[in-house]
Amino acid sequence: MNIGFYLCGVLVIPFAIIGVLFAIFKEKSAKFVSGFNSFSKEEQALYDKARISRDIRNQCFTWTAIMLTGALFSYFLSPYMAIPAFVIWLVLFFKEVHFDNRKAFEKYLLK
Repeated sequence: MNIGFYLCGVLVIPFAIIGVLFAIFKEKSAKFVSGFNSFSKEEQALYDKARISRDIRNQCFTWTAIMLTGALFSYFLSPYMAIPAFVIWLVLFFKEVHFDNRKAFEKYLLK
């Protein structure tokens, strides 16, 4: 049983689905972004929702590619190839984590 393949493979599906949903619904899907949905409607109007959705879509597709690569490498090379995939994903994930909503979305403010 190749647990590395299954661990990476399981995450490919939700990341791909979320990426596709953000691609389809574009700026309407910005309200599902954690932190952004806590802003009032007036505050949300100050931000570029299309760019927020595009960035989340790109993040999810990047994570999909990382996990798919990890799954394929785990299947064909070694089950331990899932470890670098998870490490890369964790670095990218925590790079985008912010504890202050204003700081997290300041790059999306409309000029």
